[in-house]
Amino acid sequence: MIQKPRGTRDFGPDEMLRRRQIESIMRKTCRRFGYREIATPTFELTELFTKKSGEGIVNQMYAFKDKGERSIALRPELTAPAIRFYVNEMQSLPKPLKLFYFGNCFRYEEPQKGRFREFWQVGAECIGGKGEAEVMALAVKMLENTGLKNFELRIGHLGILRSVIGDADSSVMMLVDKKNFDELKEKIDEEKYKKLMKTIYLKEEIFEDKEIDNEYLEELKNVLETLKLFGVKKYTVDLSIARGLDYYSGIVFEIDCSDLGSEKQVCGGGTYNLSGLFGGEEIDSTGFAIGFDRVMLALEKQGRVFDEEKLDAYIIPMGSKARKKGIEIVTMLREKGIRCDADLTGRSVAKNMGYANSIGVKRAVIIGEDELKEKSVTLRDMKTGKQEKIPVKNLIKHLKEEK
Repeated sequence: MIQKPRGTRDFGPDEMLRRRQIESIMRKTCRRFGYREIATPTFELTELFTKKSGEGIVNQMYAFKDKGERSIALRPELTAPAIRFYVNEMQSLPKPLKLFYFGNCFRYEEPQKGRFREFWQVGAECIGGKGEAEVMALAVKMLENTGLKNFELRIGHLGILRSVIGDADSSVMMLVDKKNFDELKEKIDEEKYKKLMKTIYLKEEIFEDKEIDNEYLEELKNVLETLKLFGVKKYTVDLSIARGLDYYSGIVFEIDCSDLGSEKQVCGGGTYNLSGLFGGEEIDSTGFAIGFDRVMLALEKQGRVFDEEKLDAYIIPMGSKARKKGIEIVTMLREKGIRCDADLTGRSVAKNMGYANSIGVKRAVIIGEDELKEKSVTLRDMKTGKQEKIPVKNLIKHLKEEK
């Protein structure tokens, strides 16, 4: 027996139904905000990701040489491909350019709860324009609309952080982001460390600190005020969010869901300039990526109730003549938008009723010799057991009325 690769998953029909429901909600929310969907290749040139994240990311990717000896990688995330697409083909489009995407990504890392080698991301980018508040509002609304509860939006500002610790390299910023303050203390001088700790723990009281560059404080204050206008009242100022990558600037944010334990982050984003790094014009963008699998795990833990798509009807023909009529009827029902199926195996009525019951069919439509003569069917409610004989011409009306 051949097993699936480690860190990957199979999704059965019920799970796919739940995933598609949540995916549809997220897509609809993006479109309501004026974002349009794009798609990019599943694999890209490895250089795209090393330019964005450094050579070290190669060890975390599925990277290989193709038959033309080109260095190729399965995409580990979707932001870089989206901005590469923008630089290649969309720079001349009117700004702000609002895009969203959904797709699978791949990382070669140790699988654990909430972390897989193949996983799904949904994200959005506002390229050009001052979209920080609206982008955060979109991320929050996408999660709210799925029914997710117990999540927290945390907002930081890299300008404020850098004004405190100076021109720190990415390794220092990464330590701040991971809240590894013990190691950080060894890398920056004591005065900066004390000022950093004070800044982080001030939270919203940061606006009273006269030592911080007023330009950054005003920017953060304006974004928070605009965020409230978009209907987002609950958030936390968290100046320890550093993202750890040099192309980020200004506003950064993360969304956590406490029900997920240690792997609680479901969304991360901020303002950045990647297009310049990829050979395009220098232009600020604000975007985010949501970990779709973690959202699904959180919804499952929270007991979210999903819509069921059970068959409206199951046609049970008795005999070869009835089987032909059953196919005619099931075809007619499907063309009228009714979810239905018909027995094609010639099983007994008892076995067909057992099958219909096991898959949760709402009504069985039985066709026997009497029904054929009378141009009728016997309609049975699988939940109550009640049944009645009705003309075939009234079947669609009955099924739609009882939906």
